[in-house]
Amino acid sequence: MKLLRYGPVGQERPGLLDGDGGLRDLSAFVADIAGDVLSPSSLARLAAIDPQSLPSVGGNPRLGVPVAGIGKFIAIGLNYADHAAESNLPLPAEPVVFTKAISCIVGPNDDVVIPRGSQKTDWEVELGFVVGQRASYVSRERALEHIAGFVLVNDVSERAFQIERGGTWDKGKGCDTFGPIGPWLVTRDELPDAGELGMWLDVNGQRRQTGNTNTMVFDCAAILSYLSEFMTLMPGDVVTTGTPPGVGLGIKPEPIFLKAGDTVALGIDKLGRQEQRVVAWKEGQ
Repeated sequence: MKLLRYGPVGQERPGLLDGDGGLRDLSAFVADIAGDVLSPSSLARLAAIDPQSLPSVGGNPRLGVPVAGIGKFIAIGLNYADHAAESNLPLPAEPVVFTKAISCIVGPNDDVVIPRGSQKTDWEVELGFVVGQRASYVSRERALEHIAGFVLVNDVSERAFQIERGGTWDKGKGCDTFGPIGPWLVTRDELPDAGELGMWLDVNGQRRQTGNTNTMVFDCAAILSYLSEFMTLMPGDVVTTGTPPGVGLGIKPEPIFLKAGDTVALGIDKLGRQEQRVVAWKEGQ
């Protein structure tokens, strides 16, 4: 299934994408796509519904974040060997873990705002997964059972805040609008492990990133198992798993960063496409 949420900010309704690419309303069956709705038994019940029996959604509504009530937004750094190389950093022996503030999360096609004082706002196409059931001390062999499905993420980053201001990476990762997620959640019945998916990202129509999830240092099962040693993952938590090469910071001879007026488009096989307009920060935002 491809589960989604559509409608204005704060008024999103649950839905799904049918086999013809049409939006269908799910609100007669679930109040929202969150919490226990993401459990294996609940997803199985939703999968049994004939999409053609659901009300069709007309027009071209805004797509929101495909999961509501996200409690944690965890990210993994340097998880592609070629991205680590372009960053002049060694491959990590264990996953590099940081957090993105949940207040940074926006819909897949919402604007990205350059933070006040930013000179180095950057892009990162990433595979994310959504936790479907409580995970604590989970073995790698059982880890995928705890994943509800997979999402496309743009891990927008401010490199000066991240690298040059001291402390952890987090403050360069959690600025408002720095977490576009969606357009939909692809459940594991349709995509068992996301192990070999092509990835791409364009800035102003120019290809900047090309990669494949098969070059991740740590796959999704390894990441969930690892994280569950240090924190309990709950239904609806989102984990984004790193980016392939081609980020602005790594461009030679001089890095290139986002500016107001730019357009970023990105996608992952089977997970859909995002497109964001980059805008300047304004007082009161």
